[in-house]
This record gives sequence, C-alpha cells and structure tokens, in this order.
Amino acid sequence: MNHKEVAKRIAQAIGKDNVVAAAHCATRLRLVVKDVKVIDQAALDNDPDLKGTFNANGQYQIIVGPGDVNTVYDEFIKIVNIKEASKEELKNIAADNKDNIIMKFIKVLSDIFVPLIPALTAGGLLMAINNVLTGQGLFGAQSIVQMFPQWKGFAEIVNMMSSAPFTFLPILIAFSATKRFGGNPYLGAAAGMMLVMPNLVNGYGVAESIATGHMTYWHVFGLNIAQAGYQGQVIPVIGVAFILANLEKFFHKHLNDAVDFTFTPMLSIIITGFLTFTLVGPALRIVSNGVTDSLVWAYQTLGAVGMGIFGLGYSAIVLTGLHQSFPAIETTLLADIAKTGGSFIFPVAAMANIAQGAATFAVFFVTKNKQQKSLTTSAGISAMLGITEPALFGVNLKLKFPFFIGLIASGISSFIIGLLHVLSVSMGPAGIIGFIAIAPKSIPSFMMGAIISFVIAFVGTYLYGKKAMKTTEEEIINEAPATPEVVERLQDEKISAPVTGRIVDLASVPDPVFASEAMGKGIAIMPTSQDVLAPVTGVITIAANTGHAYGIKSDDGAEVLIHIGLDTVNLNGIGFEKIVQQGQHVSEGDLLGHFDIDKIKQAGLTPLTMTIVTNTAGYAQVDPLLTVDKAAMQGEEIIQLHAKKD
Repeated sequence: MNHKEVAKRIAQAIGKDNVVAAAHCATRLRLVVKDVKVIDQAALDNDPDLKGTFNANGQYQIIVGPGDVNTVYDEFIKIVNIKEASKEELKNIAADNKDNIIMKFIKVLSDIFVPLIPALTAGGLLMAINNVLTGQGLFGAQSIVQMFPQWKGFAEIVNMMSSAPFTFLPILIAFSATKRFGGNPYLGAAAGMMLVMPNLVNGYGVAESIATGHMTYWHVFGLNIAQAGYQGQVIPVIGVAFILANLEKFFHKHLNDAVDFTFTPMLSIIITGFLTFTLVGPALRIVSNGVTDSLVWAYQTLGAVGMGIFGLGYSAIVLTGLHQSFPAIETTLLADIAKTGGSFIFPVAAMANIAQGAATFAVFFVTKNKQQKSLTTSAGISAMLGITEPALFGVNLKLKFPFFIGLIASGISSFIIGLLHVLSVSMGPAGIIGFIAIAPKSIPSFMMGAIISFVIAFVGTYLYGKKAMKTTEEEIINEAPATPEVVERLQDEKISAPVTGRIVDLASVPDPVFASEAMGKGIAIMPTSQDVLAPVTGVITIAANTGHAYGIKSDDGAEVLIHIGLDTVNLNGIGFEKIVQQGQHVSEGDLLGHFDIDKIKQAGLTPLTMTIVTNTAGYAQVDPLLTVDKAAMQGEEIIQLHAKKD
C-alpha cells in the first residue's frame, strides 16, 4: 500500500475543508466532518486499499486496516492541515455536533434497553410457547392443551415464567436506567420495586379505579397521594431512575464519608419516592399513556399503508441507528397488550431483515468476486435470523441495488401483513423464525409475508444483478492472482484463544467492521480472564499505546488482530497494561498485556474480544473450531487456517 496516495485519495473524497477533527484506532480512521453529504462515497467504496466505511455516533469511520492506518493517518492530517486529535477529544467534538442531539437521546434509550433484551426476549419466547400450547385455531378448533390435557401443567408453568420479566419490568428498567445515569443500580432496583408493590393499585387498573372512585389514597400533610402502581409503565420509571441517580450523586458530593455511606441511600430513595408518587409519576404516566395511545391511533388510522411505509424505510432507519429506540416503544406496546393488541414494529422489522437477507443471498449467485461470495453466505444467514448489519454494510450498501430492492420488498410485504393485521405478542428474533413471537392465529399470515418478502427481494436482486454485475474489468482484476513477487506462501495453521471466555458469533458483534468481516474472519469471545496471551508464535506488528489492540504476524504467515472491547480506544489506556512492544518476537502463550474488565464495564463499554485473521483472503478456508456459546480456555485452539493448494 502506498500510504501517501491512499491518504490523498481519502482527503479528496472527504473534502479537505470538510474535516473538523481526525483520530485513529488500530483499524480505522475516525473523522468528524462538517457535512457527510458532500463525501464522494463511491470513490471510497471503490478504493482497492480501503475495506469499507460507516457513520456512527457523529464519527465517519474509514476502515484502513491494522499496520497501515497509523501511517495513512499521519499523511492524512498533513494533507488536510489539521492537528492530531486524541480519541477522547474526537469523541467530545462528535458529541458536541448540533445534529447529534437526537442520536444522544437514542443512545440513552439504547443503553437502557439493550441490556434488557435477553430477559425480555426470554420472556417473550416463553410467552410464544405458551401461546402455541393454548392458542385455538392454530392446529385445529381446539388448542394443544385442550387436546392433550397432560400438557396443561407445563403450559401454566411456562406462562408463569414468561410473565415474570413483564410483571416486574419497572425493576429491570430502573436497574438499567439508574446505572446508565451514573447511580447505584441496586438502589434503582429498590426504587423499581416500590413502584410495583402488591399493596398498590395495579398499574393496569389505575385508570378504571380513578374513573369509578375506587382509588385509595395516602393523606400526607394535606395532600391526597394516589396509591397507584406502575406495572407496564416505561417512561415514568426512566424518570424515576434519572431523579434517583442525580440525587445520589448530589449527596455523594456534599456529604462527608461516614454520613454519606449511611444516609445517601435513604435520602435518595425517600425523596425520589415522594416526588414519584406526588408529581413525577402521575405526570409521566400521562405522557406514557399518550405515547401508547398515539401509536395505537396511528396504527389503527394508517393501518396497512402505515406499515408499508414503515417497512419501506425500516432498513434505512437501521443505518442511522434510530432503530435502537424501538425496544423502548415496543416494550410499551407489549406491556399494555390488552389495549394495543400487540406490536406492529416487530413484524415489520422481520419483513425488512428477511428482505435484506434474501437480497444478499441473490448477490451470491450473480457476483464473480470470490471474497464477496464468501461474505454473502454468512451475512445472509445472519440477516435472516434478525441481525442485518453484516449484510447491509458488507454487501448490500456497497452494491446499492440489493439494498434498495430489499427496501421495496420490505414495503410490499409489510403492507400485506398490515392488511392481515399481523401483530407480535412478545419480543423475539426479528427474522424468519420470528413467527414464534406472533399471535398464533396470525402465524400463517406472517409466514406468507415472509415468503413474499424473500421472493421479491431475491428475484429482484438476481434479475437486476445479472445485468448490472456482468464480469467487469474491475472484477477480473480483483479475481486475478497476485504476481509471484508479492505472493507469500502460507501454511495450514491453528490460532489459539488469547483470553478465556464464552464464544460469541462474530456476526452479532455490534460493530459493522467486525460483524461484516470487513477486517477478516475470526471469533469473538466474551472474556472472563484479564490477561491477553499470544495466539500464535510470531512478530508483534501492532502494540497500541492504549493497550486495547495487538497485531501479530505468525512465523507461518497468518496476520492476527486481537481487539479488546468496542470503542475501548476512547479509554486512552485506562484499565489496560501493555507488556510487549512492536517488532518483538513472541511465542504462543506469551503474555501480551492485561486489561480490567470492571473498568471497561464501568465506562459503559463491552470487553468483548475479537481475534481476527486480517489476511483471510490468502487462505482457502478460515474455520472456527468452537461453536457459539461454548467456553474457550486460553491457549485452546479456536481457529483453523487452511492454506490454498497449488
């Protein structure tokens, strides 16, 4: 790679006067720009030395690759004539952008609800199982329980377990939200518990109790305070968590150590409690009910047309990150299912994800680019199961036409399921297996919509792609073997785990650079150990000053990147200790460095650790040796590399 020429091409595509600030991490340039719209995206997409781009959290990121990004960055800042910025400075500049307010709000909702998704999904899928067992009309006039009474007890237990996350939803939200706002999450849980105490009027019956005059009140200092619970509420609980966290921080700041430890929790809870039941709770209940009623009104008024429009734009919304707010809305709809009938968001999301997955599969049959073919398979499967980032960023957006055909297919199928009144009754995987979250009577309609979405996207992409992707000179060049002078003879090789932990599907990593395999194939591990060991014997090519990333070129030719956490570059080395230096030769199992899992989590980041073979294209196959959710021990072989044969 000619680093100076690459930097020139990037500067020309971005616009020299368009760059506000620039930094880099182990794999990519991170830029804050004045206007994303003026960027020559086609030039960056077609640059043979770049691996992709994406825009997130106010930063425009260009994937250059480990070992090259540092030099390209040095040349780039000279060309655009800006000073070198630290990652923290860049993050603050991006956060201060005037157009970032909505994204900041969306990120808050995402930070609160994303950790809750496993609990809500588990409850939702259990609810779906109960619906299958007890729903009439699914397998005949009678339900399974009616036909086979011996299943009744099992269905009742499943129903009890499925109800738990939703019955005590305010506790889960209060825990997560208080943690997000910087307070003690256990105090938050306690505040959530007081909102669903059994001696309060159940939240679902508050309106009726007030209307019929049966509401009970506390009489405190001349005030009549309604003994109203907050089951099924979302917005009031977030408000309570915000107040609690800020009260706690206030008392921590103004009370000395002994008094602080003893009285801060009590004062925070009692003040929050009175504010909740007298002012904040009732006001935010009105707001929350208004949001729910508005969504129900919009669905009932716009119906199929509204769902069609939503489906047409859903995947585009995913690109902006705004979809991260949907769990909060969907939770509200599902929490009051008696009023709403269910969620219209989930079925539309499923149609959109299936459409993008089908378009990706179609690319497999029309492209002649081997690297693109290998990516379409894993990315397509991932999209069909509900995770579309690899398909969107890795395939469809690069070619453009599969993405837009997928949008059309999603719009048509969403309109059809809107006509058939398909709603979800629980949370679940928004993909082809999403039928388990749909009301039993609507499952056939959901599956029909899924088939329509798949067929339109696949056939449309295939037919258009046959014409648009004929063998071009560019593809011939991409497919041509490298000249003998630059070919390196690679060997079969095995890569071992640098950390101990649980295997995570790379496609599910919430970073398109890794999820789309733009950097190469590999494995992600959610670590339980805090030492980083060399996965191969070779030379250290990258030893980031921040300690969050290491690169090794093995003696047999494998180029391996170890990346600890996502966005951990922003910690500027806090919680990391680097042991090795660039250029040092290490043996497999040697200590590279340490990291502190708790400090990473306290910063609101994930310690998820990626082991990536960045020269994947040089191998015939790169195969994981352990399956998802399996435990990996440090030093255990996790990746098999198969060299190309002559």
